[in-house]
Amino acid sequence: MPKKSRRKRQARILRQTRRIHRWSGITLFVFFFVIGVTSVLLGWKKDSSYIMPATARGSSTELAEWLPTAELLQRAQVTLSDSLGPAYTTTIDRIDYRPDKGSLKFLFKDHYGEVQLDGATGAVLSVGIRRADFIEQIHDGSIVSDLFKLIYSTVMGLATIVFTVSGFWLWYGPRRMRR
Repeated sequence: MPKKSRRKRQARILRQTRRIHRWSGITLFVFFFVIGVTSVLLGWKKDSSYIMPATARGSSTELAEWLPTAELLQRAQVTLSDSLGPAYTTTIDRIDYRPDKGSLKFLFKDHYGEVQLDGATGAVLSVGIRRADFIEQIHDGSIVSDLFKLIYSTVMGLATIVFTVSGFWLWYGPRRMRR
């Protein structure tokens, strides 16, 4: 292929790449901004007690010394109602066992409340709000619906690939043309 027609072809590909890169960026700007902000916040969650309560230490790391889960759950539910009020449902979503810290975190459905108990004594170590869970739902799109999360994650993942490839080509293409 003659050098002049090859150069024209490369210039056309570069213009198309720039157009794709620009319109993808314009179209997805808000989503990338939201992902960026929530990424920063989630990165800081363990270092900010406002975003997520710190994991408290219990009195014993020996699981054999811990109270039965059913008893600890009941204490956590009573503590939640007493501390945060009846507006917070006591229906359990999950229990996060932290044997190395001697504690358990009780997380509830329909809100972001958390109760941490000492596994051995059942003493209340912490009652707080897990804002990190809310931020994560915004970050991955599950705050809207599970279907939206799937579509959103797919589109944003593919968009990241498109931006990476087109951005590289926008950097490399002109250098190649100069040769």
